[in-house]
Amino acid sequence: MPSPVSEIVAAPSGLARQHFQAKLALETDCSDVEAAIASTTKDFVLLDVRSPSLYAEGHVPTAINLPHGKITRNRMSEWPAETLFVVYCAGPHCNGADKAALKLAQLDRPVKLMIGGITGWADEGFAFETEAA
Repeated sequence: MPSPVSEIVAAPSGLARQHFQAKLALETDCSDVEAAIASTTKDFVLLDVRSPSLYAEGHVPTAINLPHGKITRNRMSEWPAETLFVVYCAGPHCNGADKAALKLAQLDRPVKLMIGGITGWADEGFAFETEAA
């Protein structure tokens, strides 16, 4: 009798490769974002799509606050068309980053979601920035 893990047969390697490659094309994680910020190769714009008040309480260093409702073609024209955006919100219980990513994709902008959001950042023990009061 198979375990609950192997009860459903694993996908063929080719299908698994396609799935995980597609997933990584759409997502990044907190550790990779932190490493990029710490290096001299930050080749993306990090968007915190939460409310300005939550952003002020604490956000990922270098992040720009741009709530998903304010993502417009005009606003995004401040950056070259090829700019990669990485979006995050509160965490897995929040779909604000998904809404932001969808808006950016609808504007034909390259986008990835930082999985875990601010919750994942905290779980990793990474430092936050706050806005001066």
